[in-house]
Order: sequence, then structure tokens, then C-alpha cells
Amino acid sequence: MSPSPVIEVKNVFKSFKTVHAVRGVNLTIYPGQFVALLGPNGAGKTTLVEMIEGIQKPDSGEIRILGKPWKGHEKELRQVIGLSLQETRYIEKLTTFETLRLFGSFFGMGKERVEEVLQLVGLEEKRKAYTVNLSGGQRQRLALGIALINHPRILLLDEPTTGLDPNARREIWEILRSLRASSDTSMILTTHYMEEAEQLCEQIIIIDEGEILKEGTMKDLLGEDSSLKNLDDLFTALTGRRLHD
Repeated sequence: MSPSPVIEVKNVFKSFKTVHAVRGVNLTIYPGQFVALLGPNGAGKTTLVEMIEGIQKPDSGEIRILGKPWKGHEKELRQVIGLSLQETRYIEKLTTFETLRLFGSFFGMGKERVEEVLQLVGLEEKRKAYTVNLSGGQRQRLALGIALINHPRILLLDEPTTGLDPNARREIWEILRSLRASSDTSMILTTHYMEEAEQLCEQIIIIDEGEILKEGTMKDLLGEDSSLKNLDDLFTALTGRRLHD
């Protein structure tokens, strides 16, 4: 018997005035699956994730989390989702430990879980540092720690490594690889970094102008076309543009 989906998106549309941000998207994600939404800025990635996480409402279509719609189940569903947005702002005069303790309290998590998360994201040595003094990479690791504090069944990461140097980016990758190896948490990662999608996710969805152009494993996507060396080549073949255009 196959497992039940943790996320189901069925024929979802979303517009903002004259901008059609998401157009007829269908998506199914299962327990333990790591999925990348890959596309350029303005492709509709963030809008889609915001609808999945209950921040935005679809104009039409249906979204179910663990088989349930957001309406009438908001409190229950927010307990099982971990979020990391493009830009996270902190209370500058709280330490790293105090910040995790604060967010942990929203889920009834105690100091023991904070200690676990500090170790998981490699911030033990920064436990007493004020958030204002953290580097960009350390701030992103803290954001990931906040997203993981509640043992989420679903992790939604919106471009978590944008603006980081290569070393800091790889530190985030290692944390996510460790999570994947040790839990059945499902993840949606939005990114415009091809290598990030390739390194972290078995399922890759290429999205542009609010529509899914193609999805599958790397092997599925590149197929037997020897002219396609990577996902950027595939995106160019599909759209005539490059991912970073």
C-alpha cells in the first residue's frame, strides 16, 4: 500500500491584478520526499509555496496538507510545518539560544529541543551571540533551526541560500542532507541555483510564468539528449531563456 501524500495541489490558480502568478499547477508530494521548485525570479515559486503554507489563498483549485484543507484546520496544520523564508529578521538583542527558545515556546518545545537544534545547525559556539552579530551564513542556519524546532513533517524553504557565499551555502546543504538521512520530513525547496536542486532533491520541478514546464528526476529531465548537460540547458531548451535571465 503506497503512503498517503503529505501535500496535494490540484489545478491551482493565483493572480495579482494583471499578473498571473500561478496557472493551473498540480503537485503531489509524499513522506520523506525532497522536491525542488526551480525557476527564475518571478516564475511563481514563492507564490505557490505561500499558498501551500497557508499565507495566500488560491483563486481557484485545491490544496490539501496531510489530506486536509487549510480552512478549518489552520491550528493543526501549522504545528506540522516548518518555514524558512527568503529574508528572516530577528530581535537583535536576543541571543541565538534565546531566539530558538522563543520560537520553540510557540510549539511547547523546551530547552532540550533547543540544544538539539543548536547542534543540528552547528551554532553551539554562537549560543550566547546576539543575532545582530551573526554572519549571513550563521543567520541562515538560525533560520533553518527555527524551521526545524517543531520536528516538522513538512519543511518549506524559500531560496534559503540566496546571497550566501559557496561555503555557507554548502553548510546549509549538509544540514539538509543530515535531516533527510535521519527523518521522513518532506521538503519543498525553491531555488534558482541548479546545483542546489541537483544536490538536495530527487524530484525537480521546473516552473516559469506560473506553469510547470517539466518535472521528474535529473535522469528523467535530461533524458538521452546528449546536448543537455544540466538543468540550465534544459530550461533554455524549454523557454529560449536561461534561468538567471
